[in-house]
Amino acid sequence: MHHLRKICDEVFGAGNFVAEYKWNKTATPPSLSYKVRSKYEYILCYEKQLSNIKYNGGIVEGGDMPLLNEGNAIRTISFPKNSISFNINDVFEPGNYDRVNLGNKIEVVSGKPTTDVKLTGPFKWSQETVDNEIANGTTFIIKSKKFAVRYIRTGERIKRPSDIISKLECGVGTNEDARTDIEELFGNNIMSYPKPVSLLQYLIPFSETSPDSLILDFFSGSATTAHAVMQLNAEDDGKRKYICVQLPEETPEGSEACKAGYKTICEIGKERIRRAGRKIKEAAENKGKDLDTGFRVLRVDSSNMEEVYFEPAGLQQHDLFTQVDSVKPDRTELDLLFGCMVDWGVELSYPLRKEEVAGKHLHIVNEGALVACFDKEINHEAISRIAEMKPLRVIFRESCFATDADKLNIYEKFKQFCGWNDDEVYKRIHVL
Repeated sequence: MHHLRKICDEVFGAGNFVAEYKWNKTATPPSLSYKVRSKYEYILCYEKQLSNIKYNGGIVEGGDMPLLNEGNAIRTISFPKNSISFNINDVFEPGNYDRVNLGNKIEVVSGKPTTDVKLTGPFKWSQETVDNEIANGTTFIIKSKKFAVRYIRTGERIKRPSDIISKLECGVGTNEDARTDIEELFGNNIMSYPKPVSLLQYLIPFSETSPDSLILDFFSGSATTAHAVMQLNAEDDGKRKYICVQLPEETPEGSEACKAGYKTICEIGKERIRRAGRKIKEAAENKGKDLDTGFRVLRVDSSNMEEVYFEPAGLQQHDLFTQVDSVKPDRTELDLLFGCMVDWGVELSYPLRKEEVAGKHLHIVNEGALVACFDKEINHEAISRIAEMKPLRVIFRESCFATDADKLNIYEKFKQFCGWNDDEVYKRIHVL
């Protein structure tokens, strides 16, 4: 933890450190150590740029909160008679009442004072703050002769998160609960040391200004983060997205995961997202909701193009017949499509569909953000259909054209159909 803090200080900047949260990870800490039974795991929180955003540690509904707090400056506050109520009826003379001093004589009838109430004590708020709160609907209550003033805000109130994250205080589960989550989905415990969904559900909304965040998890494991994001969206109709990154680490031979047929951690994560998505949609409270639990799996790989595509000077005489096609032979049409989406900066989460036109197959990304055809010998009908969509970008494979003249003809057709000028047609059309 000591070294991790130093690394994060260097990466994010020590001035952007927010807090160190302590998660109560187990209800039954192991007794293996001679010195201490460890109950907590630590969570470091940094911001990219430290802001004044107030963190959301949950909702407090109704109830009242104390306005007095020992250690605060002694202030004199005047409470308008219509803003304060009592649980007792009596006549009170000026003087000391426990921690406060009453500055004027008051009479309380049917729970309401007949005059304004002036009190002096260690109040959290100034007179200006009290006046602003009253303007926003906040009221005050005195329950006993100690005059311990408490305030009641209208509607929901956000509480700041504690640096202790536990089931008792925050409703966040332990590792034992996480194992239950896994067992409910898979029928047995196939993942070591999983995190509970409730932990991620608690952390994700901390600094959200709206429920449409992008959540990134670089050590995805069993995809608890994806599960938590889908669950949060179901609960508050959010539109959060997630990106989960995980190396294809092999599951240990003889482990429960390996026995169940999951050869890598990635396979566990993908299957968990499928099962969690189905479970969330089938929950009674989510019936009839239009929930998006779909996901897309991508893997990092080398370029789709043969090396000669980048270094033609390295081509030798005996290589000529192996370099007829610039695309590597083991690449699929989807490989080519997503490779171009990365090159052009097109969002990888965009919707994608296929359409067949006169025997040719078109890949359509976000209804025209990008349209691709990788078939041989493209025809007039397919070109006309692509042009109708007024796409921002178009991709063809070299094999679409029998001759160079056919390729040049394509550029002219798009200039005619879409109204593109010479610069636009060469920027928008890409040939692999």
